[in-house]
Amino acid sequence: MPVLRGFLWLLGFLLLGDALATLADLPVSAGVVGMLLLTAWLMLRGTVNADIAAAARPLIGVLAMLIMPGVVGVFFILDTLTGQWLAIIAALVGGTLLSVVTTLWLMRRLMGQERLDHE
Repeated sequence: MPVLRGFLWLLGFLLLGDALATLADLPVSAGVVGMLLLTAWLMLRGTVNADIAAAARPLIGVLAMLIMPGVVGVFFILDTLTGQWLAIIAALVGGTLLSVVTTLWLMRRLMGQERLDHE
């Protein structure tokens, strides 16, 4: 039952993000808005709900499959991307570097400096 409640929580934040993105006419997908709302809610609580954690564990295992439809969809709009390859490459490289730096910063902050020094 915790997994079902967790999926309902996740679905609720997705629907809340969809409503907010639609009402505010945001140029961001509903999933991203919902995930940002979920992140803000979890930060305010200071802890992760056990139901959400139970629902998230199986999703992490199939994360590549969840991302795949968006990646495949790019192949159907390749003709509209011509002439924008420099911007796409810059976004990919910049996003990757930002992701690595952010992960390192969070790891150092959350694990503590002394634990990293001993490893």
